[in-house]
Amino acid sequence: MVGLTDLARSRRCSLSAETCQETADGSAQADVRPLPRLHSALRRAAPALGLFAAARLTGLLVMAGWAWRIDRPPRRTLARSWDSDWYMLIAEHGYGRTLTWPDGAVQSDLAFFPLYPGLIRAVTAVLPVTSGSAGLLISWAGAATAALGIYAIGELLYGRRAATALVLLWGLLPHSIVLSMAYTEPVLTAFAAWSLYAVLTGRWLWAGALSALAGLARPNGIAVAAAVLAAAGYSALKARGDARGGRLEEADREARGEARERDRGKARERDRERHREKARGRHRRLWAGAALAPAGWCAYVLYVGFRTGDPLGGYFAVQRGWTSKFDFGVGALRVVRDIVLRPALLPMVLAILIVAASVVLFALLVLARPPVALLVYTGVLVLITVGGSGFFESKPRFLLPAFPLLLPLARAMTKARPGAAALVTVALAGLSFAYGTYLLMLSPIAL
Repeated sequence: MVGLTDLARSRRCSLSAETCQETADGSAQADVRPLPRLHSALRRAAPALGLFAAARLTGLLVMAGWAWRIDRPPRRTLARSWDSDWYMLIAEHGYGRTLTWPDGAVQSDLAFFPLYPGLIRAVTAVLPVTSGSAGLLISWAGAATAALGIYAIGELLYGRRAATALVLLWGLLPHSIVLSMAYTEPVLTAFAAWSLYAVLTGRWLWAGALSALAGLARPNGIAVAAAVLAAAGYSALKARGDARGGRLEEADREARGEARERDRGKARERDRERHREKARGRHRRLWAGAALAPAGWCAYVLYVGFRTGDPLGGYFAVQRGWTSKFDFGVGALRVVRDIVLRPALLPMVLAILIVAASVVLFALLVLARPPVALLVYTGVLVLITVGGSGFFESKPRFLLPAFPLLLPLARAMTKARPGAAALVTVALAGLSFAYGTYLLMLSPIAL
């Protein structure tokens, strides 16, 4: 890993960006410090959050200006477009709505996960706002919380400049207009970012709880649970190896007659026992967090299964009604072939380019050797996006939560000349604002 000082790098845990300290038995453990105080964290993140807010506000103003030009209400466009309308109806009336198409396909609202409509219902219960306004408030709050979490991860790994660039890049993605809409991507990214941050800093119960909530937000929220489980397994294996190495070292010292001197005194024995008890506590928290991580996603999938009469396959049957299934990219390749061989709409062409770019960025991320949790989380999101069929035009939106893909670009921007970095930022901003307006105002197909 790079971005740390030589001293910190030499004592860095492979799973986290925290520096390490040697424990009594000689093993390396992450130095789990208290969460940074909110005011201090916000002060450090303020420039990044300000740039993110400016980017998203400018994008909204550009979109609103075009909407007023063609006599379309901007707020309704943001709050009740495509999937947003399904979420609002679930919040207002509960589950149970279906659409039957002439070809016999049945689309059920059970395909939509329950956290977001549940939050909308909660907000409308305490505030005098419509469900659309509540959905926008939740999405905007989720986007801001996600930006702060993304900054925290970037700062932890590579410092403040890279973290600021990471947040700005995320706010200027071509499909970042979704972060200002009543959609679930901001909420999922918020829970995902802070769950991953909890993993990187050794807070396993927080990681598991936030992962469970992410799993209730969207189908691809399972990527967060996969990351927590993989990181927990890696951490447990590493701790086991360190403990074994410590026992071998102790046996070697005893063979040289050094152990008797070291073990003298009851105080040292008590210290060793306290250390073992702390290690057992960390171990229990690790596996409790890992067990909790997939709970939200599994609970909803099972709920849909029991409701449809097929406990294990019911949810996936519902998704097939929406032409969504995982077929290892076979369906996606057919769409790519059609786009290449026939005239295609702009969103379809951009979707191909963005998905291809995500694969390249993931390869660069792998070469950068990030922490296990980030690698697994991003890999699962990219795999689901590339390997899934149906709604090819929506694949760039599905990749919005995959912010670690931007880490190589963020680090490159910190090393680039200021003029070059500014030029790239302006170009991305122009693309993001123009394309976001096109998607909502002119595009004939859904996001």
